[in-house]
Amino acid sequence: MDQIQSMRVFARVVETGSFTRAADSLAIPKGTVTKQIQALEARLRVKLLNRTTRRVTVTPDGAAYYERASRLLNDLDDLESSMVNAQANPQGRLRIDVASSTANLIIIPALHDFFSRYPDIQLDVGVSDRNVDLIADNVDCVIRGGEIADQSLVARRIGSLAFITAASPAYLKRYGVPQHPGELEKKHRVVGYFSGSTRRLFADEFNKAGERIEVNGYYSVAVNENNAHTHAVLSGLGVSQVARFVAQPYLDSGELVEVLSDWTRDALPVYVVYPPNRHLSAKVRAFVDWAAELFAKEPLLQQRS
Repeated sequence: MDQIQSMRVFARVVETGSFTRAADSLAIPKGTVTKQIQALEARLRVKLLNRTTRRVTVTPDGAAYYERASRLLNDLDDLESSMVNAQANPQGRLRIDVASSTANLIIIPALHDFFSRYPDIQLDVGVSDRNVDLIADNVDCVIRGGEIADQSLVARRIGSLAFITAASPAYLKRYGVPQHPGELEKKHRVVGYFSGSTRRLFADEFNKAGERIEVNGYYSVAVNENNAHTHAVLSGLGVSQVARFVAQPYLDSGELVEVLSDWTRDALPVYVVYPPNRHLSAKVRAFVDWAAELFAKEPLLQQRS
């Protein structure tokens, strides 16, 4: 029995959670799926799936096998697509991870254009503000802000995010308009933002005429996700620094007001990052080039200060 085909059948059963749905998606009889799984378990001498009349679940051995088999199948698909007109027609499953604001405001609204160019790519979009491990989490590429600490990764700069300091009109009516960053530590409240992985709270940073100040203001609430952070500021829970591309619609509508406008914060570089062993993948290259083009079209994603 074809070992690669057995892997594909097993992976599809895991992904669909059903022998019947796996058979339908592969266009093969359900009995063939059952025989393939039985033969695979017999060859490996482990139980990969727990089967009942109502559901299929993965055993611990099955989960470990699926993780490595899916990587192997993904690499095999990349190899085949690279040998058969891959540059003109990249195909296969592409796993990316994007910060929440970037996903909701930039990437997802533009995906119709991506799929019109690359209809044969399946895109799995992980949306989170945590820094994923591309190798351990089996992610093909990520879009992230900030300098890249892991020098083993390939990083292409595609943008730069400027920040403003803002608050809601209701907050400013209650607490007044700050005139200096130092007031955020004494007279005002901030909306805090902390790392989802380290729990470290990030300070607000201010620059003016060579003077640099870090402010750790008093907060009633701190969050670790961009959309929640923005909504906390909109709700009048405090002053905070927000990426201008996120804040601009609310500034235009009057839901947010910029304060301390004569103080700036260093812009945040934005990179699309992928492991070096993925550099020949046609589908990764297609997404990287598309993302770079998408960011280049938007002035608010190219501001250096």
